[in-house]
Amino acid sequence: MKKMLVTAMTAASILSCVHAQAETLGQFFAKSKIDGQIRSYYFSRLYGTADTPNAYAYSLAGRINVLTAPFLSGFRVGVSFYTANAMGTLASNPDRVDKTLMGDSPSVNALGQAYLEYQDHWITAKVGNQLVDTPWLNRVGGRVIPVTYQGVTLEAHPVSGLTLSALRIFRWKDRTTDQFYRDNLYYPGHYDGDSLYGGPNVLPADTPASNGVLAFGAGYHWHTAKTDAWFYQFDQFANMFYWSGHYALPTSFVLKPFVDAQFTREWGAGEAFASTGTTLFGQSGQGVNSTNWGIKTGVSFPHGSLWWGYDATELHAHALGGGAIISPYTVGYTADPLYVDSMIQGLVGVGPGHGWRVRAAYWVLPKEVQLTAALLCVTVDRLEKSLQGFSILTSLALIAAKTSSPSLSLRRSTLRVVITEVIIPAEVSTTTSETTLSLMISTTLPFR
Repeated sequence: MKKMLVTAMTAASILSCVHAQAETLGQFFAKSKIDGQIRSYYFSRLYGTADTPNAYAYSLAGRINVLTAPFLSGFRVGVSFYTANAMGTLASNPDRVDKTLMGDSPSVNALGQAYLEYQDHWITAKVGNQLVDTPWLNRVGGRVIPVTYQGVTLEAHPVSGLTLSALRIFRWKDRTTDQFYRDNLYYPGHYDGDSLYGGPNVLPADTPASNGVLAFGAGYHWHTAKTDAWFYQFDQFANMFYWSGHYALPTSFVLKPFVDAQFTREWGAGEAFASTGTTLFGQSGQGVNSTNWGIKTGVSFPHGSLWWGYDATELHAHALGGGAIISPYTVGYTADPLYVDSMIQGLVGVGPGHGWRVRAAYWVLPKEVQLTAALLCVTVDRLEKSLQGFSILTSLALIAAKTSSPSLSLRRSTLRVVITEVIIPAEVSTTTSETTLSLMISTTLPFR
């Protein structure tokens, strides 16, 4: 009898623990976040010459994000899986495939994020594969799969309005591959197996691998003013200092004026170029020496904005690329913070010069239909020639409603159409003009 009583008490204790654990696990999963997105993307590129065949690409892509509930007083795990498939639409002629969408592969599948995060009331730290959002090192989200980075990031908020950041990146995964590599957009395509497309790709195949990036940043905002400063050390390429500021005039008037400014300074030996004898824009130079400044001013008003921006990269005759900005992770992607750029070209991609851009945006139907138009002109100093271009963007919100399923809702579907044309001087490219059409439909799926 005593033995049976002990057995019964033991069984009851085990069942109680299992039940308690089940409740704990249930609460844990209930507080975890799962969301996703489906994206259908068509991109075509039309060249103004018979010598270069027009190119296009299509991709049906998706992502799923998982972020666990906090455990052990502040720790969380985040995972993101990305997939893209051409659905049998790749052209039989490789020259007619636009490789900036997902390379020359019929599919790309990548575990883009897998990180451990610690967060409390004033600090956030991440270790692992993750998205990064800084001016010259960012996700480059203009296609189907974002750029992610492998490393350690730290962000602190010691006082109200102040943000301090530090990061050490060892490898990156560009938008057309499924692995992380020690290269960047200056390295040749297929360097160490990386399907690298979209950058200058000017370095030879025997260039030593890069050890990534070390960066520190500080930002402060107060009422309608904001400023940020960053230092980057791009291993084997350059050191960079970047500053930006923003001020919006507080007024009750319907038009609210604002002004922005930015400054970029780069220096260094440019070892990757010097050790391989590689030139940039036809000029080797004596190390990296680059200076850029810009200003943007405009007005915001209900459901829209209008602004004019100007950028200038100074010509340094004896520097690499004549004083070009060295941006290993945005060049060719037009994902840099300069005010003067378009979907397919900007100042970083053409070297020293200056230019202006005018952009207007308006929500025809608030939060439902947006129209955007931009016009730019860039003068390349070394050629004394200008690139001229325009872009038109239409964004249409299609769905903002829940489904019958309590765990799955279609929060928002968006149709986005972008038309961009750039007229290019013969000295810059073999094509006289480049016209792109981008058609994207995306649907956000918050499962929980």
